Order: sequence, then C-alpha cells, then structure tokens
Amino acid sequence: MITSLTNGKVKELVQLRDKAKERKKQDVFLVEGRKMLEEAPSERIQEVYVSEGYLEKRGTLGKLEQISFEAVSDEVFRKISDTQTPQGVLCVVKQFHYEIKDLIKKKNPCLVLLEDIQDPGNLGTIFRTGEGAGIDGIIMSKGTVDLYNPKTIRSTMGSIYRMPFFYAESLADNIKGLQKMGVSVYAAHLHGRNNYEQEDYTKGTAFLIGNEGNGLQEQTAALADTYIKIPMKGKVESLNAAVATALLMYEADRQRRK
Repeated sequence: MITSLTNGKVKELVQLRDKAKERKKQDVFLVEGRKMLEEAPSERIQEVYVSEGYLEKRGTLGKLEQISFEAVSDEVFRKISDTQTPQGVLCVVKQFHYEIKDLIKKKNPCLVLLEDIQDPGNLGTIFRTGEGAGIDGIIMSKGTVDLYNPKTIRSTMGSIYRMPFFYAESLADNIKGLQKMGVSVYAAHLHGRNNYEQEDYTKGTAFLIGNEGNGLQEQTAALADTYIKIPMKGKVESLNAAVATALLMYEADRQRRK
C-alpha cells in the first residue's frame, strides 16, 4: 500500500491530474469513481488505484476483482483525487485518437462543431447529451478546453468512452471540408432568420456553436450555410452553450425519428 505523499507515483498522478501537457506527453488521462471504471474499455485501463477506506467498506469489488490495482491510504487518495468527496477509485486510462473519417461513417451524419468552448462542465455535458441524442461526433477548435481535464471527464459521465471527437487545427478548413461532402452547417446565431425547429436536419447536418462569452467569431459564423436562432422570452438574450447545443441535437434526433 502506498502511504507516503512524497511517493514518486503519487507525484506523477498529481501531475497528470493538473497538467494537460503531462497528460498529452504520456497519452493518458485520469478517471474517478467505480462507474467510470466499470464503463472503461478494459484494454485502455493502464493503472488502477483504490483507497484503503473503499476496500474496507465495499462488500463487492465488481470489475476490480478481475484486474490488478494498487491500494493507497485515504490520505494519499485525497491527494491525487480531483473531488472534495473522493469515491475511492481512480484509473489511468489511455487517450482516444480519432480521425475525421471516424465521425462521418454514416450517411447523413449529425455533428457538433465547437469553437473555443472554455468551461469544462459545458464541454463534458455536450459530450454526454450528444451521446443521448445520437449524434455521430464532435469537432472542436484547438482553442477549446482540454477534453481530458478531470472536470470535463467527470461531466461526460462515461460518454468520453463512446463519443468520437476531433480537435481541428483549422475549424474553418473542417467546415469547408464537411460542406464539400454535402453536410449543411447551421450556426446558432442571434441574427438567425428562422427558429431552429424550422430547418430540416434529416440530411447531413452540423451545428456550429461558439464560445460561452463571445459567441462565434465573425469569420467562422460567415462560413455557415444557415443561421438559426433559439427564440427567447423575457429578458434572456442567450442560453448556456451546453443547453443550446442540447436543444439543437434533440431537434435533429426528433426529426430523424419520424
């Protein structure tokens, strides 16, 4: 059992938790909790750490019974955990790598394009909701928050394991490439002529969503085929990025289920 806070492995785990550069270097990320362990593809699990308290309290270990793990003291687990109330299970998982072709395998795909989303919770929620709505993938600008941030991973609730994604070196180039393949790009925009439910999303569709504070950059929005708007009542001017994206994705799903 690891009991020292100065243990080399403990220091490494803290680095992986806090630094995107270290996660990228080692090509791994951290997940916490038994549910996230149970859903993780077994071939991608690199290391597992379990707190002393978890081992004492849990009557059954589930997936832990089939894999090797390292026990750590509760103090050490609190040190490596990203949560205020640690669940007692932490895994090191190999990162995922996709190409654009992995997101457009189906005829008439439905995609989400994100420009510079900064809130980890928003990004994770979009992944989770996207899986629920049945979209085919998410393309992000390189200015988007790190998907492997522990807060983002936690917000995905396991969808990180199943939702294909791609960080675009040039979001503009990817938009143009999708359009050449017959995918219509719809920008959520205050200047939208039609409300979002008035458009047809049964063909190849991509929803373009901008930064939480500033929206889409003008040059990016200009690339869209169509501007769409979400009608607002009261004095509300805009919705949370994840909420707006959810409305659009589920409208596409509704239309495709007819």
